[in-house]
Amino acid sequence: MAFKHLAVFVAFFMALMPISAARAEQVQIVGFGDSLTAGFGLAPGEGFTDRLQAALRAKGYDVAVANAGVSGDTSSGGLARLDWSVPDGTRLVILELGANDMLRGIDPQLVEDNLDKMLTRLKERKIPVLLAGMVAAPNLGHAYGEAFGTLYPRLAQKYEVPLYPFFLDGVAGNPALQLPDGMHPNAKGIDVIVERILPTVEKAIQATAGKS
Repeated sequence: MAFKHLAVFVAFFMALMPISAARAEQVQIVGFGDSLTAGFGLAPGEGFTDRLQAALRAKGYDVAVANAGVSGDTSSGGLARLDWSVPDGTRLVILELGANDMLRGIDPQLVEDNLDKMLTRLKERKIPVLLAGMVAAPNLGHAYGEAFGTLYPRLAQKYEVPLYPFFLDGVAGNPALQLPDGMHPNAKGIDVIVERILPTVEKAIQATAGKS
């Protein structure tokens, strides 16, 4: 009787092994940013991380994309919460911050310093990063726009991380893809963002293969 019970237990354990192995191999991605990542004004399932996860899974990737976006967050706020927002085991961070700094006219040098520190910390933890850039609003002037717009390529080159130059590419300035506030993407806008950034995310995932 004891042997029979043991055999049942072993069979049950063996049946669970493929599930456990699949979970262990799942690529954990963290979308770390502000309201653009958080899904401001959108229904559940319509935000960037949800739609990106769905798009990646539709292409055969075993991924889980966590939403670590906080509406209103600046680069300073992101730096303060980085360590506890990105858990151990994360295989890729999509770092999307700076829009709120720009809207407040914060010195681009401070934004660069904060993002630099975040990239340093993630590098120390051996967590790959995809850096999502932002473009300054025209009303802030050419000098500000130049200083703000060049910080992302400079950091990407310094840390040798992939850069998606403009997170709102294809959406900014298009009312049909924005919420009434004229700043945040609506559900259709999110789909455009996901479609455009997807190849860059795929390359970043493929580059993490074999890394720990």
